Amino acid sequence: MEKVLHIKNMVCDRCIKVVKDELEKLSYKVKTIKLGEAVIDSTTNEINSDEIRKMLIDNGFELIDDKNSKLIEMIKVLIINNLHHKEELPAKFNFPKYLSKELGINYSHLSSVFSSVEGTTIEKFIIKQKIEKVKELLAYDELTLSEISYKLGYSSVQHLSNQFKHITGLNPTYFKKLKEQKRKPIDKVI
Repeated sequence: MEKVLHIKNMVCDRCIKVVKDELEKLSYKVKTIKLGEAVIDSTTNEINSDEIRKMLIDNGFELIDDKNSKLIEMIKVLIINNLHHKEELPAKFNFPKYLSKELGINYSHLSSVFSSVEGTTIEKFIIKQKIEKVKELLAYDELTLSEISYKLGYSSVQHLSNQFKHITGLNPTYFKKLKEQKRKPIDKVI
């Protein structure tokens, strides 16, 4: 017998390691774990949801119980994976088609649920995640703005610059010169 845990705010490999280690400390056998989800074996010991919930909260995560929250977390994980954990987006990457295909749900339904719960659109969430990735890449100072634009699937440097200025109030070049660059943790971008 196994139990699937849907977990909010798992956004990186480090998150996976923390959740796995903490579940094992609580004597749960982790069968599989990936961003947003852990599967534990419940044949060896009874699952104490309150204990798991507390451990997750103590480590900056949340246990998700309702259907819409699970769906929203899956949308976020798919977007974050593509923007922050892949080498580059293919040219003209179509997030609506991708999300619909991966989740097996019509995009208009995904969009409606996301907007009603999060108070923003999937498109705005994607743009804000892209801008955080741009900030990260600018801080590393290893790529030109043109290379960053290509890597994140922007149609042009101008398009990237316009979105960056609209979201941050600064142009990318000025942001790069700042000593204190105001970046946000991926799980706090909404």
